[in-house]
Amino acid sequence: MDLGSCYLGGNADAVEFCPHSPFLHVLAAATYTLQEQEQDRAGTISLFSVDAASEDASRRLQLLHTVETAGVFDMKWSPKSPLLAQADAHGRLALRRLEQEGGSDTGIVFTDVCAEDISSSMCLYVDWNQTAESLSVGLSDGSLSVVSVREDQLEVLELWIAHQFEVWTCYFDRTRPHLLYSGSDDCCFSCWDLRESPTDNVFQNKKSHSMGVCCIAQNPLEGNMLLTGSYDEFLRVWDMRLMERPVNEKKINLGGGVWRMKYHPSIADVVLAACMHNGFAIVKVGSGDATVIETYCKHESLAYGADWQKSEEVGQNGNSSVVATCSFYDRLLRVWQPENLAEL
Repeated sequence: MDLGSCYLGGNADAVEFCPHSPFLHVLAAATYTLQEQEQDRAGTISLFSVDAASEDASRRLQLLHTVETAGVFDMKWSPKSPLLAQADAHGRLALRRLEQEGGSDTGIVFTDVCAEDISSSMCLYVDWNQTAESLSVGLSDGSLSVVSVREDQLEVLELWIAHQFEVWTCYFDRTRPHLLYSGSDDCCFSCWDLRESPTDNVFQNKKSHSMGVCCIAQNPLEGNMLLTGSYDEFLRVWDMRLMERPVNEKKINLGGGVWRMKYHPSIADVVLAACMHNGFAIVKVGSGDATVIETYCKHESLAYGADWQKSEEVGQNGNSSVVATCSFYDRLLRVWQPENLAEL
């Protein structure tokens, strides 16, 4: 069921629901737009209020606040507080804090915390480790960076050439925080041991993906299961028990490049995928075969950003699940509820 939609001021490429109370209803949506005359990449981050239960349709998706910035490729909320990390086209990493002035949604704003130049190349992806003490950044020149976060200050700890081409994704292992995964346009899926200096390459898989590796996600209930998504249209499931030689257990073709994947916050083995030219898919990835449960094809251009709204209700059921998605060239943000999760 569609809850609401909004056209953004630029090409929409990322959406992230805040995972922290009292801001669980707050959605951040980012844009990236090439300004050809100025040869620059400009962007915005807009904050929305999402209220799926409202009987007033106009209140289900409401714009709260917008900040102008460099073109945003990716953003992620801290796992510990309402702090948003932004990776942008100017090679900078910025932190913004969500704050509420007064008691109403109209007082919800961003405050700038800090920013740091990471590289002369573009920052394409950002991920927090689970202690919120470090960030990893994937860069357009094939580099990876690890950045410390201390007392609202950013400091580049490491920067190394990890791939031949753009690093589209990087991902801290959620149960083994010294491990960092990366995926690149060079078709490589890699893992790095951050305890070593220089950083040690644990494995580098060059054969499984026939095109660039765009995204990585770890099963929150089974740390030895990892997913990769690729331009080659496959979502792959990996068994990571033998870390030096991960096993590609199974794969499913989603009909479009798999740009983003997000596990459902409370329903086991359910994954939301942004499939570029083929809209969005909800996939069941459990012990059996991976299967598509539902597709959403109401966007009219590249499906890029996707996220689930988190809930304070323990054991949130499929009927109450809320999804935000965005598409690039038509600049469209949509918020909707899946129809086929109730029986899971």
